[in-house]
Amino acid sequence: MAAVEAENPLHGQITCGSLLQQLQAQIWDEVGEGDEERDQMLLQLEQECLDVYKRKVDQAVKSRANLLHTLANARVELTNLLSALGEKTYIGIPDKTSGTIKEQLAAVDPALKKLWKQKDERIKEFSDVQSQIQRICAEINGSGQQLDSPAVDESDLSVKKLDGFQAQLQNLQKEKSERLHKVLEFVSTVHDLCAVLGMDFFSTVNEVHPSLNDSGDVQSKSISNETLSRLAKTVLALKEDKKQRLKKLQELATQLIDLWNLMDTPQEERTLFDHVTCNISVSVDEVNVPGALALDLIEQATLEVDRLDQLKASRMKEIAIKRQAELEDIFTSAHIEIDVEAAREKILELIDSGKVEPVELLADMDNQIAKAKEEALSRKDILEKVEKWMLTCEEESWLEDYNRDDNRYNASRGAHINLKRAEKARIMVNKIPALVDGLVAKTRAWEKDRGVTFTYDGVPLLAMLDEYSMLRQDREEEKKRLRDQKKFSEQVSKEQETIFGSTPSPARQISTKKVVGPRANGGINGSAGRRLSLNAHQNGSRSINRDAKRDMRPVAPVNYVAISKDDAASSHVSGTEHTPSTP
Repeated sequence: MAAVEAENPLHGQITCGSLLQQLQAQIWDEVGEGDEERDQMLLQLEQECLDVYKRKVDQAVKSRANLLHTLANARVELTNLLSALGEKTYIGIPDKTSGTIKEQLAAVDPALKKLWKQKDERIKEFSDVQSQIQRICAEINGSGQQLDSPAVDESDLSVKKLDGFQAQLQNLQKEKSERLHKVLEFVSTVHDLCAVLGMDFFSTVNEVHPSLNDSGDVQSKSISNETLSRLAKTVLALKEDKKQRLKKLQELATQLIDLWNLMDTPQEERTLFDHVTCNISVSVDEVNVPGALALDLIEQATLEVDRLDQLKASRMKEIAIKRQAELEDIFTSAHIEIDVEAAREKILELIDSGKVEPVELLADMDNQIAKAKEEALSRKDILEKVEKWMLTCEEESWLEDYNRDDNRYNASRGAHINLKRAEKARIMVNKIPALVDGLVAKTRAWEKDRGVTFTYDGVPLLAMLDEYSMLRQDREEEKKRLRDQKKFSEQVSKEQETIFGSTPSPARQISTKKVVGPRANGGINGSAGRRLSLNAHQNGSRSINRDAKRDMRPVAPVNYVAISKDDAASSHVSGTEHTPSTP
């Protein structure tokens, strides 16, 4: 009950004063304590209260020191955070340093929390960037080891340093992208080369690096220096292999075509190797067809060449004779005389003796054919003029026969056609001298240029032309003699008619009887034919014997000069007609 009464009536709480009053007024009085004991107990009570106050003051001092230390640490930490983050100032930091310690701590604490959070975020950013840098560097270096998390320097977490790492990362990412692009290009090139060469692509790239044969994940492909180097070496090796295979295939294709042409292989057999011959003249970069340079294809072409070589050896004589026939045809068409039998016997002898390789023999014959073609080409212009000259001479001969025909003007069937031909023939015959002169000039120029005589089937062409010119001159003189003889005979006939009347003279009768005799200039033509035939027989008769089917024109025509209309009547007068005696 006393304790309850000691409570503060205002607050209803127990205080030191109420307890002391209760102790003095109630308890001590009731107990009967003396003053001395009371004083001692009060002193003791005061000492204990002082100790408690002192202890509380010490604790308060210590607490204040701790708070000051904490505040100092907070300020230091704030400074360090700002330095580490590269910040000179921070908006959340209070400018004033007054107020209680707790107020100052309370003002600094939010800024610290924000800076700590910012530091953690910055550390994470540094760690991510450095991890990526470390990983890309490892990919470039080709390191396959497990990488530890990179150590972040927390003393410098400035944005400038972070930007430096990010710039380094961007450069590395760009380099990685370029390397990856280059790797993909190399892999694509290897794929194309393997396809053309008929090789296994996956095994080829797997030898370089196992990650290259994975077509799914592009980012997982190796981009290391070693991988790029090995890829480059692989591409170079494949390109060199492609170059060598194409060279080998083109050599085989050339041999195939030569052998086919040599043995006249039918087109059906050649078609089987179109995939080989189609690349005979292409460049290395133009060959892109898969399997075009496969080893089995080259082996197939090699076997075919070997087979044709063996077949060629067994058909060598037939091939050589065929080449010789081609050479002979060239010489024949160019009217060049050669010893056919001796040439063929020599070829057969060389083949049987084995002294010369078949390829060398055929190559030599090819050279002869090429030279013969060149020779024939140089003679072409002259031969065309010779042909024209001979045709003109034939027309001249026909014109003479036509002029000797007494019935040429009769209204018989086809007479008008012969008349037109005769007119054209006269025009051609009149051009013979100019044609011969031009032919002589060209022939002499040809002989001067080459230093050899131009022969026509073994007969010197200039000699033929000179003989023709002499014969033509002789015939002109003979024609003139016949005309003079005719005039003399006509004059004698007129004199006899004057003396004896119109009775035909014996001479006239003799002349009339010889109309059906030989040509007036037959003796001359015959001698010309004999002289030219002699030369042709000595040197050019082999042309007829070699090829009986060839249409041979005479070396020189039988008749050379056409008789004009005015001299048509002279064809009835014999070249051996006697001059009539005077009465």
